[in-house]
Amino acid sequence: MRRRRAAGDRPAPGQRPAVVVVVGGGFAGLFAARTLERLLPPEAADLTLISATDHLCYSPLLPEVAAGRLDPRRIAVPLRAVLHRTRVVQASVEDVDFGRRTLRVVADHGPVDPVHWDRVALTTGSVTRTLPTPGVATYALGLKTLVEAQYLHDHVLRQLELADGARDPVERRARLTFVAVGAGYTGTETAAQLQHMTTTQRDRFPRLRSEDLRWVLIDVAPTILPELGARFGRAAMQVVRARGMEIRLGTSVTAMHHRSVSLSDGDTLPTHTVVWTVGVTPPPLVRHLGLPVRRGRLAVDDHLQLRDGVWAAGDSAAARDPFSGTDADYPPTAQHAQRQGVVIARNIAASLGHGSPRTYRHRDLGLVADLGGASGVARPLGLPLTGPAAKVVTKGYHLYALPSAANRLRIGADWLTNLVSRPIAAQVGLVEPEAARLAREQPGAGAVGHPVTGSASDGEPIAPA
Repeated sequence: MRRRRAAGDRPAPGQRPAVVVVVGGGFAGLFAARTLERLLPPEAADLTLISATDHLCYSPLLPEVAAGRLDPRRIAVPLRAVLHRTRVVQASVEDVDFGRRTLRVVADHGPVDPVHWDRVALTTGSVTRTLPTPGVATYALGLKTLVEAQYLHDHVLRQLELADGARDPVERRARLTFVAVGAGYTGTETAAQLQHMTTTQRDRFPRLRSEDLRWVLIDVAPTILPELGARFGRAAMQVVRARGMEIRLGTSVTAMHHRSVSLSDGDTLPTHTVVWTVGVTPPPLVRHLGLPVRRGRLAVDDHLQLRDGVWAAGDSAAARDPFSGTDADYPPTAQHAQRQGVVIARNIAASLGHGSPRTYRHRDLGLVADLGGASGVARPLGLPLTGPAAKVVTKGYHLYALPSAANRLRIGADWLTNLVSRPIAAQVGLVEPEAARLAREQPGAGAVGHPVTGSASDGEPIAPA
């Protein structure tokens, strides 16, 4: 039931509105800001969103960008287009002073004035999780940002070009060997869709044989797509294996070199392409806040609150899942981030006298995975689907979940075009290798709400020689 505002909740004549700041422009941040606009009248609060980018990246469709089936801008939702009275600041938050209730903010041109807040929502997103594996920071290619997705697309096409012109069969084989590390949702989808792209584009390179193409999916887990359960993992495995993909389970990468990777089973794979999708972790800022954490994520209560005036949601928040049966936290998925963003907005509004606080309770609606071509696996509301039916459900879910009608229209048009015409395979060359290095953690750095893009101190990324 909506709580009636007390007289003391209204700003007194001449009193300034409350300052509400959302840190991070991902799923949780965008949905929090949009809900706050709806719940709080203009005279009640000044709303600000701080994001390292001017858009929300709809990350579940990054594999389609990497495979060339979608233009990168199709999945970039401009923050200013969907937020109508929230001030959007394109910058990064480096520190939070809880005593003074200020944020230390840095933009591209340097530090800016501290931002004061009365209420703050920390929706800082995540960065690519790395392991202490030699060579990862130098040679691995990530898939966490639009820049990385576009670079990966160009890189894979470039390998086909260079292999077609190679005289040495050993070099040709190495350039046509593609390794994906991490067989979860992102890794499996990316490997499957890129494999489908290289297979369909091979006929345009007359010197390449189908048997020369080699895709290898590696994970230490006993199955692929563990998020969907063993049954769907087996179904997905059958699909990609039927296309010729090698799957090595119970195996890890022990080292990456300039033109090869070493595996825990003693094998060495000559390759110029390693896609690293082993999971995500909160950005360094979360660790530096000095607040309680669980497995690196901020430990919030049932209302997603950290302390007085401070809430957290999304990938960087650890909220207990009462439906898990194991006292686990909700997984870091876009589905939960969106809904948590709405809940913290309601709780912030309630703290200002508008509405009643809410606890976060959400049963997982299931997951979907696009395996390229007409293949997919899905479990919507517990209903098991595979093949074309799963593909249709997957497409429908993404169109439903996109928070912009304009993006939905353009993506839908691209999908319809792809049904009757092969996607345009061209290297646009807009991304420099340095800009597309694996987005990862760095001590003392962190573009909040956006993965950190680091650079290695030596060596070159796996890129065309």
